[in-house]
Amino acid sequence: MSVRVRFAPSPTGFVHIGSLRTALYNYLFAKKMGGKYILRVEDTDQSRLVEGAIEGMLEAMEWAGIKHDEGVFLDENKNVYQGGEYGPYIQSQRLDIYKRYMEDLLEKGHAYHCFCSKERLDKVREIQKSEGKIPRYDGFCKGLSKEEVQEKIQSGESYVIRLKLPTNTEIKFNDIVRGLVSMNTDDLDDQVLMKSDGFPTYHFAVVVDDHLMGITHVIRGEEWLPSTPKHVYLYEAFGWEAPTFVHLPNILNAERKKLSKRHGDVAVEDFKKKGYLPEGLVNYVSLVGWSPESNEEIFTLKELEEAFSLERVSKSGGVFDTDKLNWVNQHYIKECDNDVLTDLAIPFLIEAGYIKQDDAKEKYEWIKEMVSILKEGLQYVKQITEKVNIFFGDTVELEDDECREFLKLEHIPTLIDALEEKISKEEITVDGIKKIFKEIQKEHGIKGKNLFMGTRIILTGQMHGPEIPQVMQLLGKEVVLKRIRYVKENIL
Repeated sequence: MSVRVRFAPSPTGFVHIGSLRTALYNYLFAKKMGGKYILRVEDTDQSRLVEGAIEGMLEAMEWAGIKHDEGVFLDENKNVYQGGEYGPYIQSQRLDIYKRYMEDLLEKGHAYHCFCSKERLDKVREIQKSEGKIPRYDGFCKGLSKEEVQEKIQSGESYVIRLKLPTNTEIKFNDIVRGLVSMNTDDLDDQVLMKSDGFPTYHFAVVVDDHLMGITHVIRGEEWLPSTPKHVYLYEAFGWEAPTFVHLPNILNAERKKLSKRHGDVAVEDFKKKGYLPEGLVNYVSLVGWSPESNEEIFTLKELEEAFSLERVSKSGGVFDTDKLNWVNQHYIKECDNDVLTDLAIPFLIEAGYIKQDDAKEKYEWIKEMVSILKEGLQYVKQITEKVNIFFGDTVELEDDECREFLKLEHIPTLIDALEEKISKEEITVDGIKKIFKEIQKEHGIKGKNLFMGTRIILTGQMHGPEIPQVMQLLGKEVVLKRIRYVKENIL
C-alpha cells in the first residue's frame, strides 16, 4: 500500500502551533514510509474565512520547511495555485462533487432532509438540558415521507441534510494512538452533512475528499475523536474502506490546559516575528507529543524523517515549555551561519533604533561581527536588541549597584589608568588586548576577576557579557578611550 496523508487546515486565521505539529507529523510519516503528503484547504464554513489566510498558512509551512507533494501552493509571486491529479484541493471548488455523493447517500436511505428551524432546535436542546440529557437532534424530520419532503422543498422551506444513524449500534475502529475505540449510536447525534447554503459540513466533505484522494492515514488532533464514529459509519454507508485513524494529543500550556491565544504566543507567525529559527521551532514541536527511541533531543528535519514513528506518539497531551524551546533554538542559533543570522537581526536593530537602513549596507561587516559576538547568548534573534547597547555610544551606564560597588575597589584607579595608557599606544585587536592584559597582570598584579570584570564594567557598565577582547576590538580604539575617560570623569 502506498501511503497518502493530508494536512487539511481551515483558512480562518493564523497557523496554530498545534496545526504546525499536525502538518509536521503527516509530513514525517509520509517521508518515513516513502508516501505522499497532500495539503488541502477546508473552507466549507464560509462565515469564518479570513482574507489572506490561505497565503499566510502556505507561507508559514514554507518557512518551516514542511513541503507537500500535492495540493495548494504559492508561486514565486505569492499567488495561490493547485497541483496534483486529485484536485480541486480547495473544498469550495468541489461543491458539485459533494452534491453528487449526497444524492447517492439520500437514495440509499443513509441521510434525510431536516426542515427544523433554529428556534425549534434551541428549544429542544433547552428541554434536554433541563432533563439532564445530552443535547442533540431529536429526529423530528427523520420520518418524513418523500412526498412531504418534496412538498416542503417546492414551497421554499429551508433545510439541511442529516446523517441517518441506526439505533443502538456499536461503531468500532482502531486508532494507532488510542487503540480500539467503540461508541454506541444512541450516544451520537444525527450530524448535519449539508447546510442550508448548499455547502457540506466538515463531517461529510472530509470523508468524501479523503476517499477520492486516496488518503490511507488520517492524522489529526484529538478534538476530532468524538466525531470519528460518524465518519466511520459514512464510509460503511458508501461501501468504502475507511483509512487508518491517528488522533494526536493536544498541546497544553503550563497549567495543562489546551494551548490558546490568551496564554501568549501560539501562532507560528508569533515565533517567526521574534526571530526563532524554523529548525529550532520544528525540532522542538516534534517532541511535544512524540518521543524518539533514543534520548536525543536535537534533530534536523532529515533526522526526524528517519526517526519518526506514529507508534511512539503519546496518548496524553504534551506541555509546551517555552524554556525548552528556547534551549533548542539557542542550539540552532549557535550553529547558524553568521550572514543568515545578521540578515535576520538587522530588521530588529532598525526597529529598535540602533541602526538605520543605510547602515545595514554600509556597516554590514561591523554588524555581522557584533552578531557573531552576541549569538552565543541568544535564545531567539529579537533578543539581540537587549544586548547590543554595549556597542553603541561613547558613554557608559552602570547596569546596577553591584557594578557601582565593584568600581569602588582599590585597584580600579590603577587599572583604568593602565588601560588608558596602554590602549593609547597599542593597536586594538583581540591579540593586542590579550597582550595588554598580560602586561597589566605582570606590572600591577591585577588579575582574574579584578582585571577582566573590572575592564568589562569600565567599558560596558555590565558585569557579564561576551568576551571582552572581542568587544573592545569591535568598539575600536577611539570609542574605548572615550569610554575610559567618561568613567574617570563621571563615575569614579
